Amino acid sequence: MSKPIYVLSGPNLNLLGVREPEIYGHQTLDDVKRLCEARAAALGRSVVFRQSNHEGELIDWIQEARTEASAVVINPAGYGHTSVAILDALKAVGVPVIECHLSNPASREAFRRKTYVSLAATGLVSGFGAASYELAVEAAAGLTRPA
Repeated sequence: MSKPIYVLSGPNLNLLGVREPEIYGHQTLDDVKRLCEARAAALGRSVVFRQSNHEGELIDWIQEARTEASAVVINPAGYGHTSVAILDALKAVGVPVIECHLSNPASREAFRRKTYVSLAATGLVSGFGAASYELAVEAAAGLTRPA
């Protein structure tokens, strides 16, 4: 069986469905997980789906992905705009990285328009709500071959 696609979500995404639903939608993180699992399964793949509010934990998972994942889908949330450490981890991961956002950061506040993650990402999917994650999983699967 092929290595899974790691789907990592950063801070405050555990509050999906509650926090600013006019921006992030009404679906919960569990809903997003189910969508990712279903899309991956339809492509003959699997996902490891994780969320953390802690930068170091996200970095640990990115480093783990070096040997355990075929690709990484990451919604860094607020860390995308601030974390050089996450950028450095992603640059060392050695597998395709898809940056993912529920909203379209380019249409929001100026500080959200640049992310460090983009400097290491193979591609970016944003602005489609929970479907951004599904599309990112599909892109990641397309960039990697099942083993």
